[in-house]
Amino acid sequence: MNKKTVEVKPQDLPISCPNNDMELWSSHPKVFLNLSKTGEACCPYCCTKYVLTSN
Repeated sequence: MNKKTVEVKPQDLPISCPNNDMELWSSHPKVFLNLSKTGEACCPYCCTKYVLTSN
């Protein structure tokens, strides 16, 4: 399982996984992630963590 952390900027929202940097062979169904409450979310398929940054 992938346990990568991806930093995202406010202008990158909305965020969906898989992202454009992921290999096609490890792809999964597209899922949109809500970062509004805590500023972070994990993909339920691949466990990639997305963290909202202020930059």
